[in-house]
Amino acid sequence: MTNHALRPVDALFTSGVREDPVPVYRALHAGGPVHRLNDEWVVVCGYAEADEVLRSPVFQVKDSAFRERTRPGWIAAHPSAAMIGDSVIRARAPHHERVRRLLSRPLTSRRVAGLREAALGHTRRLLDGLAEQAAGGGPVDFVDGFAYPLPIALICELLGVPAGDRGWFRDRATDLSYVLEPAGRERDLSRADAAASELMEYFAGLVGERRERPEQDLISSLVQVSDADADADAGTGTDTGADGALLGERELVVNLVLMLAAGFETTASLLANGLGVLLDRPADRDRIARDPAAAAACVQEVLRHDPPAQVTDRWATEDTVLGGLRIAEGTQVLVLLGAANRDPRRFPDPDVFDPGRPAGPSLSFGAGPHFCLGSALARMEAEVAFHELFARFPAMALAGTPVRTDRLALRGYASLPVTLG
Repeated sequence: MTNHALRPVDALFTSGVREDPVPVYRALHAGGPVHRLNDEWVVVCGYAEADEVLRSPVFQVKDSAFRERTRPGWIAAHPSAAMIGDSVIRARAPHHERVRRLLSRPLTSRRVAGLREAALGHTRRLLDGLAEQAAGGGPVDFVDGFAYPLPIALICELLGVPAGDRGWFRDRATDLSYVLEPAGRERDLSRADAAASELMEYFAGLVGERRERPEQDLISSLVQVSDADADADAGTGTDTGADGALLGERELVVNLVLMLAAGFETTASLLANGLGVLLDRPADRDRIARDPAAAAACVQEVLRHDPPAQVTDRWATEDTVLGGLRIAEGTQVLVLLGAANRDPRRFPDPDVFDPGRPAGPSLSFGAGPHFCLGSALARMEAEVAFHELFARFPAMALAGTPVRTDRLALRGYASLPVTLG
């Protein structure tokens, strides 16, 4: 394919199109699964091709070294970019495997299973709060009243963030996530930089507290993992360096910030996007209210139909061919996850919301070595939330004009007014 795709791809970076990128995805699919934009970029909209990019070692994440090579001074100028660049989502092998293994070690199946009861408790408390707000029959904002507070409460409980600090995180984590936007605006990057600095300082302090006074939380577990590995390394007299067994202090703090931000920003969008679809589908809502298994199927289809994460990127480490297109070493690859999830070659009638479709998983949590660590937690939260929500408020209805966030990398709602019925 040639750069005939440039115009629709450019449109993705305009506000009106970001509110509904699906027509652009259709236009790209009509021209093929992979498009060359220019000498430096290709864009991928096909499911099989996107899956290949995410799994193949030929295509790598853009770590700090790549950013510095292609945009000298960028990392030094933007603390948010430096933070993301040093995190597990931008780490390359073998460094990535080491950090991911250490971050995963305390996330035992017992700990994750125990979070379902916590999710249920937080969900019911928040639904009580919505009922109180709507006692006079007026509308409530689902985003402010439920979609954000639920995942914030759960991820903060998991990490061990004091309850009194939790309200502080929403705006800062939202601001930080702007660094993930393609072609980010300077004012948004300034907000991301400020948020990164504040969050790094906060978690560095919390790590120090947990090192002195451990508790039964994930931060304490990760501190113990890191310190135990450090002690073991010191006992051998060896120097593990950047790719040894040790989780360094900056690595620990950076990835705690990432776990917080990723742990609720994407889940909040999953909840709001799901409700935005299901408000028009009373039969599906009724099934979810009656059968928790139906909630799981609907969450899977929401993730395909309107995923929080719409785009990611990689770069080619060697000459290769993708979707019949020759790609030179160094080429940057824009992977449209939202478009891949609507590839008609993979999903028949892709624009139809169908919880019963048998076509298999979407790419909303990625694929390959960088598959989302928190995917199971996000699915569980949404399944519990939708089952309880529709069982409690079966007549919930839209009560005004929803407002979408002006985002592409993380797509969701700024407000979603509803009446509870």
